[in-house]
Amino acid sequence: MANPPFNLSNWGQDKLQNDPRWGLGLPPAGNANYAWIEHMIYHLAPNGKIGLVLANGALSTQTSGEGEIRRKIIEADLIEGIVAMPTQLFYSVTIPVTLWFITRGKKQTGKTLFIDACSMGHMVDRKHRDFSEEDITRLADTFTAFQKGTLEDVKGFCAVATTKQIADQDYILTPGRYVGIEEKAEDDEPFDDKMTRLTTELGGMFAKSHELEEEIKKNLAGIGFKIK
Repeated sequence: MANPPFNLSNWGQDKLQNDPRWGLGLPPAGNANYAWIEHMIYHLAPNGKIGLVLANGALSTQTSGEGEIRRKIIEADLIEGIVAMPTQLFYSVTIPVTLWFITRGKKQTGKTLFIDACSMGHMVDRKHRDFSEEDITRLADTFTAFQKGTLEDVKGFCAVATTKQIADQDYILTPGRYVGIEEKAEDDEPFDDKMTRLTTELGGMFAKSHELEEEIKKNLAGIGFKIK
C-alpha cells in the first residue's frame, strides 16, 4: 500500500535516466506520479498487489509520455481496479483522489473494475468526510464479486471494462467514463397534478414570506427604525 506525495516536481529524473525501473517508459521530470507507479510495479512479486492513492490527474494525463506509460501498464493487464473517491477524506488536502489496484496475475484477466464512490461517505464535521462500515463493506464486496466473476454492473456506481473497451476510451481510466450516470426512479406523478401541488406549495411560501416581512417591519419600527 502506498500514498505517495501527489504531483511531486523536481524528483531527480536527471539523475535516473537509465534506471531499470522505467521499463514502461521514462517518467516526466516535472511530475513523479508515474515514477511512483513504475517504481512499485518494478518491485511487485509475481502475484503481488499494490493499493495506491493518486491524484485524479494521473487517470487521464497525456503530458510528457505519461499517457504512453499508462497505455503500456493497461496493455500489460496490470490494472485490476480503479476507485474514484470523494473530496475531503484527508485532513491535509480537500481534493478528491483515486485508488489504483495494480496486480500481477489478476483473477479476471483482460478486465478492470471501475467504481465511482464520489457520492459515498458522510461528513463528520464541516471539513472532513468519512466512510461508514457499510460503505467499506459495499466497496469490498463489489471488488470480491468482480474477482469471482459474479459482479453485475450498477449504473453510476460500478462497471467492468475489457482492455479493448479501455483502449476505445484512449486508455483513460476515469471511472465515470465506464460506470455512466445513475438512473433515477421515474416520477409517475401526472404533470398537471404536480404543477397544481407545486404552485399551491409556492403560494403558501409566498404568504409566509409576506407574514415574515410584515413582522420584521413591525419589530424594526418598534425600536425606531423604518424600512423605506
